[in-house]
Amino acid sequence: MAELKVLFTREQIAQRVAEMGEEITRDFAGQPVIFVAVLKGASVFLSDLARAVSLDATFDFIAVSSYGKNAQSSGEVKLIKDLDQSVQEKNVILVEDILDTGLTLSYLKKVLSAHQPRALKLATLLDKPSRRLQPVTADYTGFKIPDHFVVGYGMDYAERYRNLPEICILPPELC
Repeated sequence: MAELKVLFTREQIAQRVAEMGEEITRDFAGQPVIFVAVLKGASVFLSDLARAVSLDATFDFIAVSSYGKNAQSSGEVKLIKDLDQSVQEKNVILVEDILDTGLTLSYLKKVLSAHQPRALKLATLLDKPSRRLQPVTADYTGFKIPDHFVVGYGMDYAERYRNLPEICILPPELC
């Protein structure tokens, strides 16, 4: 079986997430925020990011499907779960594990904008600009990465590897 190569260690991730939390705390000084995490991949990142923010914060979750059990996006994004609370006139931070083609986040920005938030910001742990098909830019980015399929820290391949504490490159022979 092929070895997974560590791209970012748990220490590197913790340091960068703490810095992102400080940025968000500064940008929304004294204002409440709602973190909207994209299930399932962003749940681990959300947990750590929220603890790094010194603001009144609540969570909500949204779920979409564009990969299924494949390593390549189908290009079609479907909403599986919408928000449980109103975000109208609230500060919303959309939390995603990876900004890749931009198709999912472009779609979600439209969906959330229709809810008329006061502010809508995007926080992504990983940005893979080489695969961008839609012009989406994150307001808060953890790391820019080359075109590798990555797993761990909540990210998966066919529901596997989410529990890894590091972010690892999945070799092509395992995809």
